[in-house]
Amino acid sequence: MDLRLHNVNKKYDDKGILIDINADIIDKSGIAIIGPSGAGKSTLLRLLSMIEKPDSGEIHVNNNFLEHAVPEEYYKKIGFVFQAHTLFPHLSVLKNITLILEKVHHKTKEESERIALKLLNKFELSEHIHKKAGQLSGGQSQRVSIVRSLSISPEVLFLDEPTSALDPVLTQEVLKTIIKLREEEMNFVIVTHEVLFAKKAADYIIFMEDGKIVEMGDVSILDDPKTDELKNFLSNVFIR
Repeated sequence: MDLRLHNVNKKYDDKGILIDINADIIDKSGIAIIGPSGAGKSTLLRLLSMIEKPDSGEIHVNNNFLEHAVPEEYYKKIGFVFQAHTLFPHLSVLKNITLILEKVHHKTKEESERIALKLLNKFELSEHIHKKAGQLSGGQSQRVSIVRSLSISPEVLFLDEPTSALDPVLTQEVLKTIIKLREEEMNFVIVTHEVLFAKKAADYIIFMEDGKIVEMGDVSILDDPKTDELKNFLSNVFIR
């Protein structure tokens, strides 16, 4: 996966949320964006996924130059997992996955079910196939959301703090699922406050503070941070 950001800026109500963001990241599989609350992490993820547009600057995701990309076509190439799951509670787990395959990607019912069942089995969710999504635990719901995003074989999977609403046990369920993606070299960008997880699952780290990228590099920067900001952040989350 390649990400290129050149002079990217974003404001809300005249407040700078992202300020002169620049990055050239080449051939990385798992990228974790970390930093304190209000750093601009989720805003950056929304720009990368075209949920929002920058006020200025250029963003390239692989071969997609987002300024010229057609949103509807780009969305078919990517997956997005939100902080809170977005399943339809009245539909079965199986239908939550097959619906997008049939209606958006125009696959047959048979092919959609084959894809969904294979993934649900792979991620140890097959026993929940016929349950209504509203009957699932938070961790199960988030894992199904990840499976649904994977069902379209995305170029990149974007995850915005997928464990933020979960207790520690359910958090581990979801993180194990994401680590499985890492083992299979699935391209993903994750915003996370789970720094130990980022250290295990990512191969590249972006550390943000006050709307800026303060430090970035291979995951080894978590063991040998160069900036005082990252040193202080890591000491506060008890990673060292």
